Amino acid sequence: MKLSGQDAIARQADEHLVTHRVKLPRKVLEHPIRQVTKRLSMALLILVVTALIVYLDRGGYNDGADGTLDFLDAFYYATVTLSTTGYGDITPVSDSARLTNILVITPLRVMFLIILVGTTLEALTERTREEWRLNRWRSTLRDHTVVVGFGTKGRSAIRTICKTGLRKEQVVVVDPSDKAIEAAAADGYAGVIGDATRSEVLKRAEVYRAKQIIIATQRDDTAVLVTLTARQLNRGAKIAVAVREEENAPLLKQSGADAVITSASAAGRLLGLSLLSPAAGVVMEDLIQQGTGLDMVERPVIKAEVGKTPREVDDLVVSVLRGHRLLGYDDANVGTLELTDRLITIVRRTPARQVAPDMRPLPRD
Repeated sequence: MKLSGQDAIARQADEHLVTHRVKLPRKVLEHPIRQVTKRLSMALLILVVTALIVYLDRGGYNDGADGTLDFLDAFYYATVTLSTTGYGDITPVSDSARLTNILVITPLRVMFLIILVGTTLEALTERTREEWRLNRWRSTLRDHTVVVGFGTKGRSAIRTICKTGLRKEQVVVVDPSDKAIEAAAADGYAGVIGDATRSEVLKRAEVYRAKQIIIATQRDDTAVLVTLTARQLNRGAKIAVAVREEENAPLLKQSGADAVITSASAAGRLLGLSLLSPAAGVVMEDLIQQGTGLDMVERPVIKAEVGKTPREVDDLVVSVLRGHRLLGYDDANVGTLELTDRLITIVRRTPARQVAPDMRPLPRD
């Protein structure tokens, strides 16, 4: 579907406001229902233990109703005592009963209150803790990567950039699906639930402080709107966008995208290449799987390589990036390498050889 800039802006204007929130990754040790069940079981156990202690020493207690204690009276006394109600109709009268109240029942009462009141306090303070985490997260987030869309393309993009040394804490996922953000949080990524075509949502992802933005939405028109909004909020970030239809690639470029990947065409070309030459298809598949086997990387020219031709470099040089020009290794305009050049090379990733931190993956069409 061919899109125009006016159509994209009109669609953004017609969008209704949606709720959006930030979800930070965290390790959940137990299901909340299990936690509540365990605490209630502990409280009930304390109640039973207290009732048994009182019943075993029932001779040291006085019941204002009939003067004697049975098992029901013991449970009644344990209940009103642990809950600090204390009606006073049953009282310890012997020294042993009073000593038991001081040394045993009082600590049990404290434990009982901690278990029940602690559950309530935890629920009340959860919001405060979450707000503190969000504020701390926002204050420390700089030069991060925002990934819009946590589908197959978005997940693959995240795995690729993380293999180059990017930490999970530096990735923020934006997706309108609760399930997608839950999955992202389970993988260790911070997530923002909401429509990325709205600036409020991207602001919650701190997109204006991001270093790079990956847009992997399901629809091309959505990708255009997200690109326009992201570029408006961040003029310096590198934006890579995946689209389905090749005819929409120029519009994405006009919207501010630095690299546009046509997923359908790229997959089709790889399929055709695999039929014409299965071995070449295997090599290309290896190249686009960052972190294993052959990797295509961008790196600066080192001093020892200055004055050499691309063929004289130890690595297999594919292209030379000189200023804003991308020149082939056999281009006559390359001549010899300069210190300000950057090289697009193919290297083999081995345990003994890791890609340097300043090397960046080369976007592929």
